[in-house]
Amino acid sequence: MDDLQTNVTEHNFHGTMAITLSAGKYSAMVLPEMGGNVVSFKDEEKHYSFLRTPPDVAAVTRRPVLYGMPVLFPPNRYEDGTFTINNRTYQFPINEEATHNHIHGFLKDIPWDVTAAGTTSETAYVEVSERIDADSDIFRYFPHEFTIRIRYTLTSEGLQHDVRVENNGREAMPLMLGFHTTLNVPFAVGSAPEDYTIAVTVGERWELSDRMLPTGRYQSLTTDEEHLRDTGVYPFYTALDNHYTAMPQDGKNYAALTDRRLGVRLIYEADGHYRQWMVFNNFGRGEFVCPEPQTSMVNAPNVDLPSNTTGLVMLEPTAVWQATSRLYVDHL
Repeated sequence: MDDLQTNVTEHNFHGTMAITLSAGKYSAMVLPEMGGNVVSFKDEEKHYSFLRTPPDVAAVTRRPVLYGMPVLFPPNRYEDGTFTINNRTYQFPINEEATHNHIHGFLKDIPWDVTAAGTTSETAYVEVSERIDADSDIFRYFPHEFTIRIRYTLTSEGLQHDVRVENNGREAMPLMLGFHTTLNVPFAVGSAPEDYTIAVTVGERWELSDRMLPTGRYQSLTTDEEHLRDTGVYPFYTALDNHYTAMPQDGKNYAALTDRRLGVRLIYEADGHYRQWMVFNNFGRGEFVCPEPQTSMVNAPNVDLPSNTTGLVMLEPTAVWQATSRLYVDHL
C-alpha cells in the first residue's frame, strides 16, 4: 500500500489567508481570519464538495453563517439580547431587528489565531484559537476571560473537528456553543437535489414563538419529521427552521445526507455534548441544508426549565470543556 500523502498549505483566498489541508483524496480549507471557519471539505477524486464554500471574501463577510461550519457562541437567538445568570445580567446587541433578538454570537466573523499546523504520516491538521480578555471588544458583552481552540484534523477517514474551551477567569462562565454547519445539496457533480435525503437524530420538537424562541413546550413530530428522524426525507420538503432535542440512535448523534443516485452518504457525527439540533434549509429554496448541533437550546438562560434540560453549562474557573464532531463518508 502506498503511503498516505498529507500536506498543509498556506495561501491567499481572494485577499484573506487560507490554510488547506490534504490527506489522500480529501482536502479541507480553513479561513483563520474569517471566524476560524472551515469552509471546504472535498473528495478531490470523486469531485464531491460537502461544505458550502464562499465564492469570495465578500460573500462570507455578508453572510458568515451560510458557509462552512461557522462557530456560534452563543448559538441562535436570545430574547431582547439579554439574560441573567448568577446575578449577572448580560446585554448583547440586537442584530435581528425583525424579532428584536440577538442571534449567533460573536466568534463567527472575527479573526482567529493559527496556533498549530502540520502533518504526520496519517494526518494533516491546523489549530485556530481565540482568547477573550478585558482588552477584547467582546468582553463588554460577555465579561469572561476564556480561550477557545478548534483543531481540524484531516485523514483518509474524513475531517475531525475538536473544540476546547478553557475558563481563564475567576468566575464561572456560561458555555453555550453550536455550529451552523452548511451542507451542499447536491454535493456531487451530476446529481440533483431530488436525489437527496437527510436524516437527523432528533427527539422532540421544541415549540417556537413568533419570535423564534422556545416556549418550553414540545410539539408532536409530523410524519415527515418522523422520516427525518428515521429513514430520511427530501431536504426541501417544506421550509425548515426547526429546533429539536437530540436523541442518539445506536449510541450516535448525527445527521446523514444521502445521495441516492450514487449510494453515497455523508455522515456528520457530533458527540453527546451536543444535546440539541437546529435544522434549517434556506426556507426550502434548495442549494443547502444546515443540521446545526448545539450544546444548549435556543435562548437557554431565559427558558424556565432546569439546566439538565436546557443544556446550559457553567464552566468553573480553570476548567476545560471539550467536544468532538466529524464528517465522513460511507456507501450504501
